[in-house]
Amino acid sequence: MRIDWHQVYAAIWRSRSQKLKPVVRLDTVRMDELQGIDRQKQAIIENTQHFLEGKTSNHALLWGARGTGKSSLIKALLNEMAPQGLRIIQIDKDDLSFLPEILDELEEESEQFRFIIFCDDLSFEAGESSYKPLKTLLEGGLELPPEHVRLYATSNRRHLLPEKQSENQLSGLVDGEVHYADSLEDKLALSDRFGLTLSFYPANWENYFAIVEKLFADISTDKSQLHEAARLYAMGRGSHSGRTAKQFYQYYRAQF
Repeated sequence: MRIDWHQVYAAIWRSRSQKLKPVVRLDTVRMDELQGIDRQKQAIIENTQHFLEGKTSNHALLWGARGTGKSSLIKALLNEMAPQGLRIIQIDKDDLSFLPEILDELEEESEQFRFIIFCDDLSFEAGESSYKPLKTLLEGGLELPPEHVRLYATSNRRHLLPEKQSENQLSGLVDGEVHYADSLEDKLALSDRFGLTLSFYPANWENYFAIVEKLFADISTDKSQLHEAARLYAMGRGSHSGRTAKQFYQYYRAQF
């Protein structure tokens, strides 16, 4: 059964059944809930708006520290732009071999909808070749990828693949130009196929407390007491990221 994209905003690829499963319960996160990443929000919104309007747009790689809002930004993007025809299909890294089949299926869909293929926490280990199907979407081969499909990925790694010091040592200057080692060149080539690359860095304490206050906006509590509880919770977790702030909210909400 084909998905009715008029009713469904997102789907997940299930490799066992080899079909798309409609997402029934979407994360309700909104753009205004995401604090401290205004530059990244503006860039991804602008790129996606161009995509929806049929203008030139890029595939996007969101990389950086864990818990900094990369995945939440994609979810918020869907919540904001689904009424304009944006749809998202999530696929796991281990299922990338099915990407050509998914693209074939989307080729038949009306261009009334615009699809983002979403790969969360995308990275590859040395020797892996499962990233190769990505090239089908990022650049195409003999057959160009559908114009109404883009790839958005998140990763903790800037270049998606691990980089070794030995590879950098094999690189050097030739006639004043940097020439990378062949192994490093291949890794750089993959990330270079993303026209929009956004970096995310750990939140400082000021941003962390701002996120906490936003989460607790509907609960009456002393701000200094809230900050102190949030600080102690973060110290116990060894992180004061946006993810930690949300976990603090979920854990302590019943106490306020």
